[in-house]
Parts: sequence; C-alpha cells; structure tokens
Amino acid sequence: MTTWPTRTRQPEGEIIHVLGQAGENDVEMHAILAEFGLPYEFPESVEKEAQKIPDAIPNAEILKRRDMRATLTFTIDPADAKDFDDALSVRYLEEGNVEIGVHIADVSHYVRPGTELEKEANRRATSVYLVDRTVPMLPEKLSNNLCSLRPNEDRLAFSAVFELNAKGKILKEWFGRTVIHSERRYSYEEAQQVLDTKEGDYPKELLLLNSIAKVLRKERFKNGAINFETAEVRFRLDDNGKPLGVYQKERHDSHKLIEEFMLLANKRVAEFVYSLSKGPSKNTMVYRIHEAPDPDRLKTFASFVGKLGHKLEVDDEKKIAKSMNSMLLEVEGKPEQNLIESLAVRTMAKARYSIEDLGHFGLAFKRYTHFTSPIRRYPDVMSHRLLQHYLNGGESVNGEIYENACKHSSERERLASDAERASIKYKQVEFMSTMDKDRIFDGIITGVTEFGIFVEITETASEGLVRMTDLGDDYYEHDKDNYRLIGQRTKRIYTFGDAVKVQVKDTNLARR
Repeated sequence: MTTWPTRTRQPEGEIIHVLGQAGENDVEMHAILAEFGLPYEFPESVEKEAQKIPDAIPNAEILKRRDMRATLTFTIDPADAKDFDDALSVRYLEEGNVEIGVHIADVSHYVRPGTELEKEANRRATSVYLVDRTVPMLPEKLSNNLCSLRPNEDRLAFSAVFELNAKGKILKEWFGRTVIHSERRYSYEEAQQVLDTKEGDYPKELLLLNSIAKVLRKERFKNGAINFETAEVRFRLDDNGKPLGVYQKERHDSHKLIEEFMLLANKRVAEFVYSLSKGPSKNTMVYRIHEAPDPDRLKTFASFVGKLGHKLEVDDEKKIAKSMNSMLLEVEGKPEQNLIESLAVRTMAKARYSIEDLGHFGLAFKRYTHFTSPIRRYPDVMSHRLLQHYLNGGESVNGEIYENACKHSSERERLASDAERASIKYKQVEFMSTMDKDRIFDGIITGVTEFGIFVEITETASEGLVRMTDLGDDYYEHDKDNYRLIGQRTKRIYTFGDAVKVQVKDTNLARR
C-alpha cells in the first residue's frame, strides 16, 4: 500500500508481483501461499550457504559420536516421501531384551546459530504441505540429501536408544549424537505387507517392533489418551496438477508402529531434560503442550452428539478421555463418523509450543516435546540444541528467547495448516467441477443455517451448500437450538448428521 484511504480519497497501492493466469495449477498454489504469507522460494544467500556444506562426513566428526552403523537400521515413510527424518534400529540383547534406537536427522549439526540457514529456518518454522507440493523449511541440499536418512549411506543422527523387555518396559535409555547407516527404505505399504505375510526383508524385527508398539499404544489409552483418527483427503493428480481422483488415506499397523516410537522418543526426551534440572528452577525446554478442553465447548459438543444419539460424559474430567474414546469407537463406520471426528478435534484446545510445562491432554503425557522431525519443524531443532546443551552439563538457558520462538512457530504452524486446507478445498472443488451434472451422490448434513444446509459428499469429503431456495417442496424454518430445518406444510425435517442424496448444481473455484 502506498497511500491509505481517507474520507475523500481511495486507497492506492502498487503491484509488486503478478502471480499469473487464474485457473493454472502453479498460479493457484502460489496464490494460496501468498494469501497466507508463506514463501515458495529460498533467498539466494540461503541457497548459496547450503551449497557450500560438504557432502562427506569428516572422520573427526564420526569419532565424536556413538557409531551405530553396524546395527540393523531402516526407515518407514510414505511411498512418495523425499525427506526421511527418522529411522529405527533393532539389536537383540542377552536375557531376551532388545535395544531399539529412534534415530533422527541431526539438522542442528548443519544449521548453526547465526547462519542464513538458521535465520530462514526460524522464519519459516515449518514445511508447508500443499496438495501437489512441499514447500520445505530447509533447502533441498539439506532436506532431501544431507539430513535425509537415505538407505545405504552414512548419516549423522541424534538418537534416543532404549533397552526394552518383551512387555515394552524401558530398562535403560541413552540420548546423544550418533552416526548410522540405513539398510532399507520401506514405504508404509511395503512394511505392512511384511507384517501381514511375515515374509520379505527383516520380518522378525518388524513383527517385534509392531508387538512392542501395540503394548505402548494400549498403555497410552489406559492412561487416558484420546484416539483421534481424522480422515485425511488425498488426490491422484495428472502431470499438470489436475485432480483425476480423490481418496481418503488409510492408517495401518505400519503407520501406528512408527507413530508409537516417535511418541516414545518425544516423551522420554522431555522427561529426560526435565530430570537434568539443577536446583528449584527447571531447565528451559521447548514443550509441545495441549491443554484440557474448555468445559463450555465440551458441553456444547456433548449436547450436539447427544442429539445424534451418542452419549459423552463431560462432568468428570477423569472420565472425559474414556468416554470420548468409546463414543468415537461407536461412530466408526457410520455416515456421521467424519463429521463427529472433526468436530471432536475442533472442540479440543489447539496444541502449541511453549516453554511452560503444561503436559499433553490428548496424548495423556505429563511432559511432551517435538524431537523427531527437525527437517520440517523448527521447534524440533531447538529441542535438539537444548538437549545437547544439557547433555554437555550446561545450565538452564534464557527462557524468554525460546518462548518467543515457540509463539512464532505455533503461529506459522497454524498458517501452514490453513494453507494446506485451502489447497485441499481448491482441489476438491476442481474435482467436483468435472462431475456429470446428473450424477447423484450420497452425502451427510454437516451444517444447518437460516439460508440452507451444508452437505459433505461422502465419497470425496467435499462440502457444498444446498440453498433454502433449492429446497423447493416446502417453506422451511430454521430451528437453531436443534440444528435442523422444519417444513411448514409437510413437517419434513432436515437435521445435522442426516444422510441425504445430492446433485452438484454449480462449483465456484474462486471461492473454493
């Protein structure tokens, strides 16, 4: 903006960048990034700095670290992943115990304080995942190469190594810098096939990890964790980014296996740093916190699901998680499942970063940090630095600097997630615009207002509005308290959660 409006004059501004022709995939994705103030290119100085980092690991660096290259190590990631943040290692010990290593890319070794790389990573604070692209937090030389735990290459890692018995009980733990060598890169589907058939590469190790993961998961739910499984929409795109199909991502044991060991590492790192505190003041640490939900919002949600025939206990805080889990289990496979799951998530407080040690309600952990994804999250880089500082015997650091960085990271995470949602919405509308006008879809009512009803099409998880004027068989009144419309003459009722059949009358890409 060059001049702001006054009572007598219009505002003026100058165009600094033309994104291009509306409707073109690249242009629309860049427009979404611009709308949320997110970057899509790295400054030249950052790229140059990244290029100067040598590819080979100096021998002097290897000698400073625990060498775990001889231990069987592998990664499990999405089939199309380019950056591998984390790897697992397995080593059998005497007396039937097992050593499991959670190895995380040692980003803080390459991204040093005071460098251009550091400033840019801090500014971005997160990678952004749009439908057809990733806008990484770190330049490609780091994110897809030096820091990516690629198979058959030596890599620097920051590791959490646990000795466990068959029941998943931790007997010993060790944290520190390592050098590792991944033997195998699995996609989730490949790992799942090994788990299902007990054949392929390393079935014994994968089955062992899976059985321990199930023990850890069971323990978590027993302690009051909430089982949020929200549907994730994915697209099949052609070379120009046009959507050819839409599907919902399925979660298998291979996903849950990785998740449990990442949760374990995050939780134990937070507890370990806390335990190293000297004196009454606790060590400054970057925590991932999730506060208990607001009681009023919870009551509103309970009364809403009550109208759909489901019970939720909200008066006793100790029973909330158990009641929420049994209610979420009850709706599994029902038409209203997606709707209730996404409303349940929205009812909860938002997880955020802070140096305040407030615990994680949703996971039922007393302390929790983010340690396992430093390629794509800046708070994990801060956690690595702090952990190493305390391992070196350092005193607690200035909390204010870290709290400000936590607030910034939480804000950037929110923007990135809004941009991701906007790109999904855009592709859903684009996909629906190719549908035959006569085609009839199954849907579920996800919103009721005085101007119509919102319906989510079950097959594509895309939402549309049926205007009051298009309900031509009657004059409908809005019963706000009971989330429904009632026909004056026919007494026909459309209520939240009802299954309906719809046709697509129009799509508006500009408004998504």
